[in-house]
Amino acid sequence: MKQVISTPEAPAAIGTYSQAIVCNGLLFASGALGIDPKTGDFAGSDFRSQAEQVMKNADAILRAAGTSADKVIKTTVFLADMADFAVLNEVYATLFHAPYPARSAVAVKTLPKGGLVEMEFIAEV
Repeated sequence: MKQVISTPEAPAAIGTYSQAIVCNGLLFASGALGIDPKTGDFAGSDFRSQAEQVMKNADAILRAAGTSADKVIKTTVFLADMADFAVLNEVYATLFHAPYPARSAVAVKTLPKGGLVEMEFIAEV
């Protein structure tokens, strides 16, 4: 049985999907941009601001599901520009600590709403 996870502390879905789903003890979080849930706008126009907001949004979803960053198994990060990879690592380490989750980071042509970074993840609940 699957359970929908939704919190106002993370941006609302901008399409036909849920913020996250829990199924069989695992949380599957949809890709989330660096959007401030209070304003509905990007947290800033620069990569670092958006990446920091992505981590805040991920933390909010994890808390809403009753879990935490140390339970994250796998992340996938989408970057508008691979040149931001070093900054991603700095910001990523503010939420995730060793042993780090498995991670893929890929550059993509464009992200929704012109975002600079998006992250999805899987965690234990």
